[in-house]
Amino acid sequence: MVKVIISDCDHASIEIERSILDEAKIEFELQQNKTEEDVIQNCKQAVVIINQYAPFTEKVLASLPNLKLIIRYGVGVNNIDLEAATKHGIQVCNVPDYGTHEVADHALALMLALTRKIPFMNGQVKNGQWDYQTSIPIFRHSEQTVGIVGLGRIGSAFAKKIHGLGMKVIAFDPSKQQKALAGDLQFVEFTSFDQLIQTADIISIHCPSDGAYHMFNKEVFKAMQPHSYLINVSRGGIIDEAALYEAIVNREIAGAGLDVSETEPIDLKSPLLQLDEVIVTPHMAWYSKQAAQELKRKVAKEAVRYLEGQEVHYPVNSIK
Repeated sequence: MVKVIISDCDHASIEIERSILDEAKIEFELQQNKTEEDVIQNCKQAVVIINQYAPFTEKVLASLPNLKLIIRYGVGVNNIDLEAATKHGIQVCNVPDYGTHEVADHALALMLALTRKIPFMNGQVKNGQWDYQTSIPIFRHSEQTVGIVGLGRIGSAFAKKIHGLGMKVIAFDPSKQQKALAGDLQFVEFTSFDQLIQTADIISIHCPSDGAYHMFNKEVFKAMQPHSYLINVSRGGIIDEAALYEAIVNREIAGAGLDVSETEPIDLKSPLLQLDEVIVTPHMAWYSKQAAQELKRKVAKEAVRYLEGQEVHYPVNSIK
C-alpha cells in the first residue's frame, strides 16, 4: 500500500520530497487531483496526504478511511475543513515558517513602490514625460506611521524592517500583545482596529483569513486617511475589492499593493487592474528559491516523522 500521496502539486519538480521519502524507504505517489470526486476516487489508500490546492471537505474526509495526516504546502489551510478533520481523527499540519522574510520583504517592496510612486513614474518616463512634479505629493518615511494588522511571524518580521526605516509602528493584534511587549518588539504601539485605520499612513495586512472576511470594506475605507495606502500579502478575501476600487477612485485612500485576490488568478476584467494607484503581483510573496526548497523539505520530513511514530512539528488542529 502506498502510504503517502501528494494529492496535487504545481511545482516544477518534487525531487526534494522524493529524496527524503526514498531515504526513509517510504513509497509515495504524485497525483493531480482537482475536485472532491478526484480525491475520493484516488486517495483511499493514503495514510498521509501532502496537499496544495485539492479540496478536503467533510465529504472528502469522510470517504478516506485510512487517512491520518494531511500536510499542506504552505501556511494557510483554507482548503481543508479543520472541524471535519478533527472529527474524523485526522491531524492537519502546515509549514508556518518557511517564507517569513520573503513575505515581509514583499510587503516592504510594495509599500516602498507605492509611497515613492515608482511604477507610476517609471511609466511616465517611458512615455516621454521627465517631470518629478507629476509624483507630488510624496511623504518622508521617517515621519509616517505604519499600521500592522496581525503580528504573527510575518507581521513581526515586517515590523522590524519598517522600524529600521525610522517609521512609527502601530499594530492591531490583541492575541500577540504580551509576547511582543516581552520580546524584541517593544517599539510597537498597540491600538484598537478603529484607531489604527484612522491614524496609519500605510496599513499592511498580515492576519489569517478566519473571521476576517471583508474586514476592509466600504466603511473602513471611509475611515482611513485619504493619503493612506493598503498592503495585502495575506489572503484576498480580507479586502472587499469592489469597495477598494470605489475608495481609490473617490480618493478616500491613495492606493493599494496586492499580492492576493478574492479570486485567484485575479479576473483580468477587474477594474483594479486599470488603476495606476494599484500594484498587483500573482501571490508570489512567499517565493524565493531557498523558501521553495525549505517548504518541500519540511512537508516531506513531517510525513517521515509521523510514519516513524515521532511527534509532528506543525500541528494545526488538536487530535485526542
